[in-house]
Amino acid sequence: MSAHCMLTGARPGFGNRISHSHRRTSRRFDPNIQTKRYWLPSEGRHVRLRLSTKGIRTVDAIGVEAAVARVRARGVRV
Repeated sequence: MSAHCMLTGARPGFGNRISHSHRRTSRRFDPNIQTKRYWLPSEGRHVRLRLSTKGIRTVDAIGVEAAVARVRARGVRV
């Protein structure tokens, strides 16, 4: 599975590795993706979300119900 956040949509960025001799080779900057389990009171079950650390802070701020609504609005099945 690709490294992307279900809530914020953060995906890998691409750039160059630059060696001491200044040769450039391709590299990938992956977001810090964590799998987190939250209790969803409206459905009486746990949901497992793959979130970036920014996404985890967003869930803490807006609540799990609003976060799951945003994830579903993005078209992701939870």
